[in-house]
Amino acid sequence: MPIASLNAVSRPSRVTRVIACALSLVLLGIAGQAQAADPRRGAKVYNERCVQCHGSNGVPEMPGVPDFSRRERLMQGDLALVRSISIGKGMMPAFQGLLSENDILDVIAYLRTLQ
Repeated sequence: MPIASLNAVSRPSRVTRVIACALSLVLLGIAGQAQAADPRRGAKVYNERCVQCHGSNGVPEMPGVPDFSRRERLMQGDLALVRSISIGKGMMPAFQGLLSENDILDVIAYLRTLQ
């Protein structure tokens, strides 16, 4: 195979480079929008909405309520916890429409800091 043919095969075309660059910019834009949950904001929301039943520092005030300081119910993934908080579970009311998904994720991040 002639050397010119090898160069043509190994060098991406201008169109390929432009597409790759555009795709990189799009992916960077998407990644730039992602935000990690904020346990400090979660503590604020928890103290406004959850502390009455789940207690200070996750130690429950009511019987039958999970003790988050002992990690009860926190062995589930975030999606399962978001669903429980959103639609309610047992005595807990639904918080869908009252809290944003980001608020709920912040509360979950806070709960995961309790010991």
